[in-house]
Amino acid sequence: MSDKPKFEVIDRRKIKAEEEQENQQASTPKAEEKAPAASAEPKPGPRLVVNESQPEAPEAEGKLPPAPTAQESTAQKAAYDASAERLEDMVRAQNPAAGAPPPITFESLVQQFYVSALIQMGAGAPEGQQPRVDIMGARATIDLLGVLAEKTRGNLTTAEENILQTALYEARMAFLELTNMISLHAVTPPPPAKQ
Repeated sequence: MSDKPKFEVIDRRKIKAEEEQENQQASTPKAEEKAPAASAEPKPGPRLVVNESQPEAPEAEGKLPPAPTAQESTAQKAAYDASAERLEDMVRAQNPAAGAPPPITFESLVQQFYVSALIQMGAGAPEGQQPRVDIMGARATIDLLGVLAEKTRGNLTTAEENILQTALYEARMAFLELTNMISLHAVTPPPPAKQ
């Protein structure tokens, strides 16, 4: 076998960025006089998006749509509640033994994030199947729990604070165990070659 690869990888991102810059320059009035009309039209296909400096927060807030009025929010909430009630009625009609669903509480929110993080870390996989791990998704979900803890500090009951801190602690510990296992497998050297 030769050491030369059988394929070559060409990074076209730089080329595309240069082409787009040329197209942008060609679309200016001065350049249109010099450039043929065909080169001024953008070419079809994927384009490289170059991130420019992010606007300051006050400018970004100015671009958001206005918040709904209190009247709009009240009307929307009433329509939402009526729709949810119709859905519950349909479910109870199909399953008369089903009771009313439990109310959604702060504990439900924390539990939703916690269970999502565990599932992203591979928990709940059917027995005998390889668990599917989304470690970056799990990290984002755990970070969301952290944001929730930070933003609600001082506004929770003792029970709510305990639930949140316990879920955050358990999720972080599971993440640490999983990342330690991943790093051990990544660093393990291959077995020595037999001669």
